[in-house]
Amino acid sequence: MVCNRCKMVVKAELEKLGLNPLDVQLGTVKLDREIDYDEKIKIAAKLKSFGFELLEDKKIQISAQVKTAIINLVHYETEQLKENLSYYLSKQLKMEYSSLSTLFSETENQTIEKYFISQKIEKAKEMLTYGEFTLSELSYQLNYSSVAHLSAQFKKVTGMTPSAYKVASKDNRKMLDEI
Repeated sequence: MVCNRCKMVVKAELEKLGLNPLDVQLGTVKLDREIDYDEKIKIAAKLKSFGFELLEDKKIQISAQVKTAIINLVHYETEQLKENLSYYLSKQLKMEYSSLSTLFSETENQTIEKYFISQKIEKAKEMLTYGEFTLSELSYQLNYSSVAHLSAQFKKVTGMTPSAYKVASKDNRKMLDEI
């Protein structure tokens, strides 16, 4: 789950299945009781019909929590990150960054840093598409040290400069869960 609408859908569907979700957060659900195997199968099928999956493997759960934290940071936070990404993730997930990094690389076949950059570039593409910001404002909002740094990463990921993308941007964006 990567947004508040996702949480609402999951909660509503669990209630339709006769369950009482006490807390629905991005990536986790707390129910008022333990569920049996048959209920778990029903939940998994219902979630799958909405494009979600039931995560039971602890490594995959933690990896999903890393993704959710990064998505929230890049796409929904309004304040600049004032600390290193490694410190931020360690604090958010209450785990050592080295463990998070190893686990994420194993389950996702990419580094946390590469995933973070991909999310920032998708946010940049969104902002360029809407045309509300200059490149300077965009680089500041995405916590880049300079326009040149943003442009270099943007070109490395997309194959074109931000300016060229802005001219060509029609349907070049990806859904957050496709990254």
